[in-house]
Amino acid sequence: MKKNKFNHILITGGAGYVGVPTVSLLLEQGYKVRVFDNLSWGGGVLLPFLSNPSFDFIKSDVRNKNELVFAFKDIDAVIHLAGIVGFPACRKYPKESRQINVDGTQNVVELANGKIPIIFASTGSTYGKVNEQFCAETTPLNPLSSYGKQKAEAEDVVKVNKNYIIYRFATAFGVAPRMRLDLLINDFTFRAVNDKTLVVYEKNFMRTFIHARDMARSFLFALENFEKMNGEIYNVGDERLNISKEDVCLLIQKYVDVYLHFVEVGHDIDQRDYMVDYSKIKRLGYEGTITIEQGIKELTEAASLIEIKNPYSNV
Repeated sequence: MKKNKFNHILITGGAGYVGVPTVSLLLEQGYKVRVFDNLSWGGGVLLPFLSNPSFDFIKSDVRNKNELVFAFKDIDAVIHLAGIVGFPACRKYPKESRQINVDGTQNVVELANGKIPIIFASTGSTYGKVNEQFCAETTPLNPLSSYGKQKAEAEDVVKVNKNYIIYRFATAFGVAPRMRLDLLINDFTFRAVNDKTLVVYEKNFMRTFIHARDMARSFLFALENFEKMNGEIYNVGDERLNISKEDVCLLIQKYVDVYLHFVEVGHDIDQRDYMVDYSKIKRLGYEGTITIEQGIKELTEAASLIEIKNPYSNV
């Protein structure tokens, strides 16, 4: 059960891929949880929580500051997840993504007013193309995609609040109630299951990953350790999940009869080709618990159950 002064937590974007596991975990741990979400992907994932007296929900958008005011009533801390995520969606919707990812974050910070702590979900995409083999929190940011640039700008906005923790997450993967198939491991696994063929570029590029449930655990960890983590940025993931794209494919091949074809054409807009140093948060006691292989096995089992309609279709 909860081990800190926080009781009532606001989660913006709480109906999303990472939001739902976070809501579930915090309710299990005895927190009161309020979700603020525009339900772009639908709200069915929240139905299991409605009977819980510690849960409530406001349907709105972080761009709507007037309604966001009501969400802040009696709140002790904010986990800010709301956003348009990934460079394809941000490239297709540049105006909307900036309004949500940057201006929406500004609204959250203004209402927190330096008094309510913010735990902000940022991304390793803020690093962009780097020259070092290992990327630490002190590595200069060089975002190349609009997504990375927006998140880097939002980080600066969050720092104004004084009471904050910024998490730069590895690339998420794994099964969650609100599934995403635009994530590398999820995409590769589902294509392997459904198409029996994987065509992959930049096979030697190093990537780093974290399971959605471990992301939820990291937010609980932040609430439980806020005083010693306050005012800092943390890479969140696990060195054991620093892995090349080729090795991801070979793990998938252990569970799926798939033809692999590696090509020289194509590139990642974010130019992510480095390993990430997670020692800063590891020293405080946080580590991942779910391996890539475990996640891939889960995904292969879930593949036949999932049909996704993307509100940002044709991205």
